[in-house]
Amino acid sequence: MRLSKLFTNTLREAPKDEESANARLLVRAGYVQKLMAGVYSFLPLGLRVLNNIENIVRQEMDNAGAQEILMPALHPIENYEKTGRAGIDVLFHIKLANEKHLVLGQSHEEVVVPLVQKFIQSYKDLPLAVYQIQTKFRNELRSKSGLFRGREFLMKDLYSFHASEKDFDAFYGSMKKAYKKVFKRAGIGNKTFLTYASGGTFSNISHEFQTLTDAGEDSIVLCDSCDVAVNEHDIKLFVSCPECGNAWGKKRRSIEVANIFPLKTRYSDAFGLVVKNESGNNIPVIMGCYGIGLTRLVGTVAELHCDEKGLRWPEEIAPFDIHFICLDKKARSKADELYAVLQKNKISVLYDDREEKGAGEKFADADLLGVPLRVVVSEKTLAKNSVETKKRTNNELDIISIKKFISHPC
Repeated sequence: MRLSKLFTNTLREAPKDEESANARLLVRAGYVQKLMAGVYSFLPLGLRVLNNIENIVRQEMDNAGAQEILMPALHPIENYEKTGRAGIDVLFHIKLANEKHLVLGQSHEEVVVPLVQKFIQSYKDLPLAVYQIQTKFRNELRSKSGLFRGREFLMKDLYSFHASEKDFDAFYGSMKKAYKKVFKRAGIGNKTFLTYASGGTFSNISHEFQTLTDAGEDSIVLCDSCDVAVNEHDIKLFVSCPECGNAWGKKRRSIEVANIFPLKTRYSDAFGLVVKNESGNNIPVIMGCYGIGLTRLVGTVAELHCDEKGLRWPEEIAPFDIHFICLDKKARSKADELYAVLQKNKISVLYDDREEKGAGEKFADADLLGVPLRVVVSEKTLAKNSVETKKRTNNELDIISIKKFISHPC
């Protein structure tokens, strides 16, 4: 992508109505734009990051044996009346012209159960796991902290269906591992902890994935010996670490990026979802749900991977592999040629070809945008038949030959 053709632009000053670092940087760098509190547009660069995160999530969910679907965002209120959730305060309520009462989906238990019910009859049809990447709507009274708490946001929600507790437990364990892979690939694995919490109305215990950040809304207590934590509100339920038995240690601020719940038969009972067992008798279907807030994950990574100059995206979710800069007119012809070669070789490149901007502004924008590798072509580098490279994570400059750069650009 040529930067001269990008319809958005960077801002020198942070927006005054944003308090969190993730929102200030993402708006300044032109990744997102706020429409109103808790509602953001994803601009071309931001959408590339979001799409990269979606791709990681899809790969790991597919690897876990789940099948992707897409369910409606408009739900009949009658389904929520069956589950007793018609009165929960986060629902957005709307009416059709004929007065039919609908709600906007804040999650999809009330839709996925009657959907799956049409296709499964026997224990042989199980286990089954389906997921979607869908926009969710929640009537948050206080929407704050940029992408951390939105009224409209993108979420991956997965629902699993099982004929036995043993089968459910096995899949639940596999999802813990899949989620850890997602967060490692997104660049926050070393800061994200499997966190024990109360299960609410579903079961005694559920699990969250909490990422350490001072900007977080939650508090967790870390285990002294392993990568497990407990939500501060629920520490009375766990005298010691349930994974290793050792004592709890430090309390830290964090943001919840995902959660997984045993649903037991709560929703299958509400809709009469049963299957035939080996003896031909009806048995209830055991369920689990597994969510990751994808737009929240963008904000979390931005919050953790930044410095005083701007963003520093991890390689796998960065909008581009290379931020390619032409510094002067005399280098333009060669820069255009190199850009074409990189594109032909399927290298993802943001090309700063703007003629009206000076070197200082181009370098400042490169730091703000946070692409992992900056590559500069100028009259000075071409005199050595070379380019200048610099990783966003350090200040070391390297001069390498154009031939070497083309053969190993990243």
